[in-house]
Amino acid sequence: MTHWLILPIVLPAMLAAFMVLAARYHLLIQRVLSVTGTLGLLALALGLFWQASDGTVSLYQLGNWAAPFGIVLVADRLSTLMVLLTCVLAVPVLLYAIGSGWDNRGRHFHPLFQFQLMGILGAFLTGDAFNLFVFFEVLLIASYGLMIHAGGQRRLRAGTQYVLYNLLGSTLFLFALGTIYAETGTLNMADLAMRVATLDAGDGAGIRVAAVLLLLVFAVKAAILPLHFWLPASYSEAPAPVAALFAIMTKVGAYCIIRFYTLVFPPDLEITQGLFDVWLMPAALLTVALGMAGVLGAKRADRMVAFSVIGSMGMLLAAVSVFTPAGISAALYYAIHSTFAAAALFLLIDVIRSRRGAAEVSFVDAPPLAGGALVAGMFFVAAIAMTGLPPLSGFLGKLLILDAARSADLMWWVWGVILVGSLIAVVGFSRAGSQIFWKAHQSAPEPAEGDEAPVEAEGQGVLPMVAIGGLLALLVALTVAAGPMTRVLNATAAQLFNPERYLAVVLTTPGKEITDHHAEDDQGDAEGSADATEDHGAEDAAAPEKDH
Repeated sequence: MTHWLILPIVLPAMLAAFMVLAARYHLLIQRVLSVTGTLGLLALALGLFWQASDGTVSLYQLGNWAAPFGIVLVADRLSTLMVLLTCVLAVPVLLYAIGSGWDNRGRHFHPLFQFQLMGILGAFLTGDAFNLFVFFEVLLIASYGLMIHAGGQRRLRAGTQYVLYNLLGSTLFLFALGTIYAETGTLNMADLAMRVATLDAGDGAGIRVAAVLLLLVFAVKAAILPLHFWLPASYSEAPAPVAALFAIMTKVGAYCIIRFYTLVFPPDLEITQGLFDVWLMPAALLTVALGMAGVLGAKRADRMVAFSVIGSMGMLLAAVSVFTPAGISAALYYAIHSTFAAAALFLLIDVIRSRRGAAEVSFVDAPPLAGGALVAGMFFVAAIAMTGLPPLSGFLGKLLILDAARSADLMWWVWGVILVGSLIAVVGFSRAGSQIFWKAHQSAPEPAEGDEAPVEAEGQGVLPMVAIGGLLALLVALTVAAGPMTRVLNATAAQLFNPERYLAVVLTTPGKEITDHHAEDDQGDAEGSADATEDHGAEDAAAPEKDH
């Protein structure tokens, strides 16, 4: 049992509590602690990812209680990959929040940021379905606090809508967990996989209902049509660093779909045949269509980016819906790409908003931006990545998805929707770039001699641009290292479809043993006492570290 596995959850929880109790009024101390803690999480994530890179499955038993009765954390290739993705994203987002002054617009930004990381990382590492629900609630609480950070009526309305939709998802989650426990008597994922596999397909109505309910819950998190209504307003109205961090939130839903429907309800499981291959693929394709239509029809840049997130989730889940190792590998590559691209765009939109004055990010005529050349260049790169144009990682990700879809029954539908959707996205982002950057110079009057150049908006200094540049650099690195990354993801997908090692580690690792010191009868004779003492001493000699 490795104790390093609990640190990505304990570290942000302790930091957040300390900042609330001891550094509530000291922004500088909060910044130092938050940056230090996030960098520490990144180091831990790198270590766990390296440990799992050879196929090792690590286990942590809370309280040393063995599964399925105890709570366990499990680190395999998939979970450590998602933990690493989250921590890599958190660093530039946090730097942007500090550099732009967003963290100074409310008292509890940094504690909520750490609690958010705790919830995300816990959801990726937990091996227990009920504790997945617990971490979902931690996510919900922290994300609501972050959404309404800095206040505002529109932000509060969007936050309330976000909470209501996710509370509905939480209610369905509880119903699903109750049904699963009633049918199987367990909520440990590994133990659940073993028990579901032995159930008779004719008597599995309860499990089928639970599987559908879980799919609905994860669809809410992943913003799949028709459960996407919360996302456009929530992401567009949230503070920029929060919206950028939320780029990983929809991936939590995708992760849960991949985890549950490769481990607990695999494609070859008779009891759930015809549920996911029938419904998930059409829903994913409709989500792509809706997202790209929203990109084309949006009247503000922030809502355009929010709809592009919906479209990217549709493409990701179209790859997942194939339910093959190639499909899962393509989905994971596209998930990494879309996370960085969406985060960079949300931060860029905030920079544009701060420099356009009253026009903000609406597609209306406005004077040219201060420092517009750099911002326009960054927007151009991020837009190329998000729309999937060559040569960046978005293009490679879509090629992988299209290649994986060749084995799907709806191959031509997948190809058609993705290609047409990408074309629509190109048109939408082109319109946004033309309106904000090119047309501003076309309509702007020639500056008179002696006029001063526009001054950069307050709070938009070097650090925010460095943070955005870091995200764009990650997209370039993902493109250059596409070969090695694809090999890693292929190994990850192969491990998911061969879960024997995962099941063995979780279910066969011994934990705390309990010795009953109360005799079944009250004879209390000396011989019995002597035998008990002798046995007890022999047990201590064999295992001196056991708890009694």
